[in-house]
Amino acid sequence: MSISSIAGKAQTVLGTVDGKDLGVTLPHEHVLMDGSALYVEPVESSKKGIASKPVALNLLSWLRYHPFENKDNLQLFDEEVQTAEVLLFKAAGGRTIVDQGNNGLGRDWNALARISRLTGLNIIMGSGYYTANSLKPAVFSKSVDEMADEIVADITVGIGSTGIKSGLIGEIGTSWPLHEFEKKSLLAAVKAQKATGAPINVHPGRHPEGPITAARILADAGADMSRVAFSHIDGRIRNHEGRLELAKYGSYIEYDLFGYEGHFPDFPGAPPIDLPNDTTRIDELKALIDAGYLKQLFISHDIVCKSKLVHYGGWGYSHISNYVVPMMLKHGVSQDTIDTIMVENPSRFYSFV
Repeated sequence: MSISSIAGKAQTVLGTVDGKDLGVTLPHEHVLMDGSALYVEPVESSKKGIASKPVALNLLSWLRYHPFENKDNLQLFDEEVQTAEVLLFKAAGGRTIVDQGNNGLGRDWNALARISRLTGLNIIMGSGYYTANSLKPAVFSKSVDEMADEIVADITVGIGSTGIKSGLIGEIGTSWPLHEFEKKSLLAAVKAQKATGAPINVHPGRHPEGPITAARILADAGADMSRVAFSHIDGRIRNHEGRLELAKYGSYIEYDLFGYEGHFPDFPGAPPIDLPNDTTRIDELKALIDAGYLKQLFISHDIVCKSKLVHYGGWGYSHISNYVVPMMLKHGVSQDTIDTIMVENPSRFYSFV
């Protein structure tokens, strides 16, 4: 496939579509996912018992504050449930979901294609590698060129003999401190971007310096930083100055934890981070808009566990459309501005160049 032939188009699991036809887009979600790499073993003996129980009503209160300490909670395996969940987004006016799954997150290209056909939603699929702890050590010996070639093949040829292609390089996983393999993974993403014109999404290490550290590596390697998005900024950089520093690279700032508030779970080596509520997220987005960065903003939910699904009492994929957008309007954010964030920005970013 000639990459130039899809310039201006976005690539979904069912083929290319005009970027302008993506409509309301969730730029960072997981439709199906194996989140084993996120699991954190509880310390207390009684909690270890909870860790192995299936998600049920009587666990939901505990899971609100310990979402990554239960194995079943991190398994989005039920295709029927996930199809029903994404249909709620469609019913709320949604058109496109970006599934950020890749190597290390249980990427399931065949199921994504089936769900896209059944629902009529555009689904864009990721490529590349997640964090080092999600991978078997055997892959650590891969060279930058080998990983770049794999990503290019995902985008231009498809996965195996299926013809199902990725439309995104990401979410490229990084940890804190950065693993040597993860640095190679970032460099491979740059090479693949140069070869294909695809956008890059980065999962920053769980530290306030995680996003800017990855940004420097990408910029030094010659990445088109206007084609890079940094995820989980509402769970990483908790001051306006730090967000401005990152935005000055020209990259997209992704607030993708809408619906999730309170303290961020403890991860080994990560400093404590208090998550904002949705109102605070809106205020922080307004500050970035006032600073001139409207066209570099994304919002999403990053559904990574069962307790975030409506089926299990969570907020689900339609939360932003049903609840956050009305809240933004009440807070003085215009519909045109909302459309820029939810329609125009994703259309531009996910269209190949």
